[in-house]
Amino acid sequence: MRMYDIILKKRNGGELTKEEIDFFVEGYTRGEIPDYQVSALMMAVYFRKMTEAETLALTMAMAHSGDMLDLSAIRGIKVDKHSTGGVGDKTSIALAPMVAACGIPVAKMSGRGLGHTGGTIDKLESFPGFSTELTTRQFIDNVNRIGIAIMGQTADLAPADKKLYALRDVTATVDNLSLIASSIMSKKLAAGADAIVLDVKTGSGAFMKAEEDARALAEEMVRIGRNAGRRTIAVISDMDQPLGFGVGNALEVKEAIETLKGRGPEDFTELCMTLGSRMLIAGGKAECVEEAAEKLENAIRDGSALEKLAEFVEAQGGDRTAVYQPEKLPQASIVRTVAAPGDGYVNRLTCDEVGICSLILGAGRETKESAVDLSAGLVLRKKAGDYVKAGEPLAELHGGDERRLKEAEERFLGACVLSDNPPEKSPLIKGVIS
Repeated sequence: MRMYDIILKKRNGGELTKEEIDFFVEGYTRGEIPDYQVSALMMAVYFRKMTEAETLALTMAMAHSGDMLDLSAIRGIKVDKHSTGGVGDKTSIALAPMVAACGIPVAKMSGRGLGHTGGTIDKLESFPGFSTELTTRQFIDNVNRIGIAIMGQTADLAPADKKLYALRDVTATVDNLSLIASSIMSKKLAAGADAIVLDVKTGSGAFMKAEEDARALAEEMVRIGRNAGRRTIAVISDMDQPLGFGVGNALEVKEAIETLKGRGPEDFTELCMTLGSRMLIAGGKAECVEEAAEKLENAIRDGSALEKLAEFVEAQGGDRTAVYQPEKLPQASIVRTVAAPGDGYVNRLTCDEVGICSLILGAGRETKESAVDLSAGLVLRKKAGDYVKAGEPLAELHGGDERRLKEAEERFLGACVLSDNPPEKSPLIKGVIS
């Protein structure tokens, strides 16, 4: 078998066999096939697309290119959740304790963020002492003992995907449905869950800007999951404005805590309930959405979800008292109010621009080596559809550098568009695919 023949076949519109896909993935992972040949193949895939069978074969080959996490020692049906990412997306921090309190074991691998805010691990490190440096044995034991564990992704989890993504990123071949879907799902399958619930974002703050593209990606990933023998459900959710009010690591953790107390923002609470209900159904703890929602609401009402978060934080070295006393979380030295320049309705709050504001303030990383200020970010005081008078607060900026605060304020005012009439309200949940 020759790489040249595989490139030629795909360039001419042929369907690659599982053996051909395994050959190039294994060879590239071992360093036996050069970047220039895989670049040529990725460009052929970009233009010629992949069939359902090819997409599954690529996903499975990447999943099996490194370690396949064995979670069979964990009792119960393991349900993983994945988000395609957005601004203010602190969902895992509230959702994991909610579903764990209902009896679903949460064994999750997460990463650090590169962009406007940190990833789930960065946010959790807002708890003093918290660590995701767990051995596989500790990871499994924690899930069996308290119902939750989150650890960092290992270098040996789907290494082929890491190499392929880095190459696609510099060869203009990222934006292909099969390649995006197989990249996400290879890591989910390698992480060992029995069922997967996907939160696919759409809007100005999402990777998929158009709803039809987000729906197509969701359908593709659900197909891959089904063909791989995993129950997979996708929720398509709006990311045209930030989720909740807090954007920034410790600020998002505080909002997740408030949500577990039953005082969270309406949109964030709705998303947690929607995703959590599907996780309970996939995990066999509920027969329908209504039954699942009632169990999740009870877990919030009786305090068991909040206590589950405290148990989880403590089990991974963190200060559990910060769950009940959020003032112990990192706090910015400067908090500045952004005032409305005039009267009107907030017509648009450009989501990705708000994300850049948090990055300017220090909440995110511009490079992998950048340090994250866990206290930095912003808290929205108005969102799309809200009426504001001149001089009233639109947002609070949290940071420690006057120059950065001024730059973020100017950027935020450019992202917030006022109008005489309220905008048309867009639903948070665009659809569910199962």
